[in-house]
Amino acid sequence: MASSRYEIRITGVLPPEALLDFDLTSAVAPVETVLCGEIADSAALQGLLARFDTFGVRLIEVRRLHQ
Repeated sequence: MASSRYEIRITGVLPPEALLDFDLTSAVAPVETVLCGEIADSAALQGLLARFDTFGVRLIEVRRLHQ
């Protein structure tokens, strides 16, 4: 199964260690961080979201981008 590209928005700044196993780029906006990149499958997406929860990150939006 091919990976899908996602854009994920969170409140505040994400600690760098939250992305250790993921190849995502980040850009900090005034009040949120925007992450973009390929995520292999729904299990990997759920793992990333669980990691955010571990770090107490408040999720704003998860959007699958059309390629």
